[in-house]
Amino acid sequence: MTIDFQALKAPFPPERIHWRVGSTNGEKTRGLALAYIDARDVMERLDAVCGPEGWQCRYPHANSKTCCEIGILTEHGWIWRSDGAGDTDFEGAKGAFSDAFKRAAVRFGIGRYLYDLPSEWVEIESRGRSYVIKQSALDKLHKRIAPTGGNRLHGPLGITELKKKMMAFAQDLAAVQEQGDEDQLTALLNSSKDILDQCQRDLPAWWFGDGKDAKGAMQRIEETRKHLQQAESQYA
Repeated sequence: MTIDFQALKAPFPPERIHWRVGSTNGEKTRGLALAYIDARDVMERLDAVCGPEGWQCRYPHANSKTCCEIGILTEHGWIWRSDGAGDTDFEGAKGAFSDAFKRAAVRFGIGRYLYDLPSEWVEIESRGRSYVIKQSALDKLHKRIAPTGGNRLHGPLGITELKKKMMAFAQDLAAVQEQGDEDQLTALLNSSKDILDQCQRDLPAWWFGDGKDAKGAMQRIEETRKHLQQAESQYA
């Protein structure tokens, strides 16, 4: 069976992403927003891409810690990835099984893009003995993680891979522009057209870093598109 590993890596709809509070300030009014997905969503992703019969998991003993191994059936046989977790503050051992399962899934790229999200301080409020993110802040977080044009990728590359290729392209572009070689510039733009097209559809600006870097990156994309259009007109 041929597995679409890029489909495993695809972002989840914003409404499927959960958020918890990490570190907090001294006044307990703001905290770091940390994104995570539910284990059931990971199971559904595996079912959808691999088929219910195309994957399995097991929990071997590993030095008194909870370890999960996930196997995916491919045309070359079973491929296994594993990871572990300690007991959590919520439901102890049960939480450890869930965390180990999700961490093993990250080894296949499921939800890995969440680790690339920039750390953001948001407003929080107390709830019982813990703190949660205020609803107004949650709404903003959900909007920020929605890829441009919808909740699914429009191109073949996963978010993490696309980001790496786009940043590599930006470095190549800067080098070529500094040399002032129009032939190299045209060749670079033409060879990168597919990446630029997917980037424009799937990457909101904040994937490139903080506000200043994001603005500069998106401006460079627009400038690149203009150069590409000019080059196409010139050689048409």
